[in-house]
Formats: sequence, C-alpha cells, structure tokens
Amino acid sequence: MGDALQALIDKQALHELVLKYCRACDRRDFKLLRSLYHDDAIDDHGAMFCGSADEYLAWLPGVLADFEATVHSITNALFEVRGDEAQGELYTIAYHRTPAPEAREVTLGGRYLDHYARRAGAWKFARRSLALDWCRSAPVDRAAYLEFAAGAPLGRTDHQDPSYLALSFFRAERP
Repeated sequence: MGDALQALIDKQALHELVLKYCRACDRRDFKLLRSLYHDDAIDDHGAMFCGSADEYLAWLPGVLADFEATVHSITNALFEVRGDEAQGELYTIAYHRTPAPEAREVTLGGRYLDHYARRAGAWKFARRSLALDWCRSAPVDRAAYLEFAAGAPLGRTDHQDPSYLALSFFRAERP
C-alpha cells in the first residue's frame, strides 16, 4: 500500500508541475516558470527553440509578446514514475490570439514529451519536448466575444489578471 500511495503522491506532484507551467506561460510569470526547471534542464520546441532552461526563459518573452492572450491546456496526462525519475506524455491544446488590426486565433494540438527528476525532494523538468499533431488558424470573431462572454472580465497576461484579484493564494507566485 505504501508504494501505491507514493506513486499517487508523485503523479499528483507531476500534474501540478505541468499545470503551473501552463499558468506561468499564460500569465507571463517567468519567475514561476524558471522555478519549474532543474538548472541543467533542456527545453526542445523543435525548430523554434532548443536549449537550456535559462536560454528558453530568455527566448520565450519575445515570442509571447506577439500574443495578447494565450491559453495552454493539458487534456490527457499520463505519467510513469520510477524512483526519482519520471516521464510523461501530456496532450495539450494551446490557444494564441494576436492583436488587432489583423487579429488571428491560432490553436495548436500536440503533446509534451517530458522527462522529470526529483532532486532535493522536488519534481522539476529535466527535459521537455513538444510534438505537434494539428494546427488551426482563423480570424478573430469579435462578435462572438460580445455574444458569449458579455460582461465577463477579460483575461490578462499580467498581475492584473482576474485570477490574481480573485484568488489570494495565487498572488504569492508573482514577483
């Protein structure tokens, strides 16, 4: 029973790690994002980028600056844990919206193929790679925003996002 419980604890920790990655990207919380990688970690986004965690964190703000909104989601998450090492295949849908005047919505479907390591009791990324399965691009339908989300506060990519205002426990993650 002890091994089964530890496996559940480890898988929950890994699931929270990948969800924090999504949050950090979407809220542009680069301090949080850096804390999720081991110092010797590699991030491999294919031809777009491949390098160390620090190089990834230097590259990413410029890329994300092209989008007024992003939503990184994890749908399926499968983890295999073996001691202090783990691997994961995580299905992702990543939404990106460019600003006006020619606003577009680009939605990607793919998988993160991750290697994790537990060091000093903490699970972090050791290697993260991305496989693209599909992509869709379309003009932004501004009327849909008014029709389906009328009155809802708009998400933001900074510390004024509604989550920071409504969820006090999440404020501590901001620098």
